[in-house]
Amino acid sequence: MSVNGKKVLHMDRNPYYGGESSSITPLEELYKRFGIPDGPPESMGRGRDWNVDLIPKFLMANGQLVKMLLYTEVTRYLDFKVVEGSFVYKGGKIYKVPSTETEALASNLMGMFEKRRFRKFLVFVANFDENDPKTYEGVDPKLTTMRDVYKKFDLGQDVIDFTGHALALYRTDEFVAISDLYESTDDGSESQIFSSRSYDATTHFETTCNDIKDIYKRMTGSDFDFENMKRKQNDVFGEDEQ
Repeated sequence: MSVNGKKVLHMDRNPYYGGESSSITPLEELYKRFGIPDGPPESMGRGRDWNVDLIPKFLMANGQLVKMLLYTEVTRYLDFKVVEGSFVYKGGKIYKVPSTETEALASNLMGMFEKRRFRKFLVFVANFDENDPKTYEGVDPKLTTMRDVYKKFDLGQDVIDFTGHALALYRTDEFVAISDLYESTDDGSESQIFSSRSYDATTHFETTCNDIKDIYKRMTGSDFDFENMKRKQNDVFGEDEQ
């Protein structure tokens, strides 16, 4: 909004921004967040030397958030690092999530027969097209639960957990923490007060980006168009379109 000349007033009940996905500093605020009365020991050093993520944050390389950061030029103040590996904890051990065919064959996360069934599942997912019933293979996307899909391919619970967490970044695990989610009943068309939804902890921000685009449309009456925004930037900075 500020890039488009709007004035933004940011209010937060906490002394830090970001809600459930905050990076908290100083360290004293983290101790308060979790109700630890004595605060950090002196051995931890200065509180402002700490900046602790409440939840790890992953940016999809070609995701909406990266495009928004580029558009708003926030990337001037950020450094990106490629994730070198993804790991899961199973049976008291840490395993690397295979990212190549060679790693998949050598991985101990699954037995040989499980790998064969899992491969069939991945081929099914890769070929699935919601607009082409020929790819359904008996799975109605509007009626069939994911649990039934797993059952169709005879996948065990360990494989199901691995698929949901390590591959699909499933984010609604109640064993970690959950927060009440709120959404305004007023869309702002009359009051001109535009409220975002509240956020539960999320690792990759794609859903929060959808909320940002929704607010943008309600405020301006038009969709947030990345290509159009890029053209406007080129006009402002005198850059030629590629």
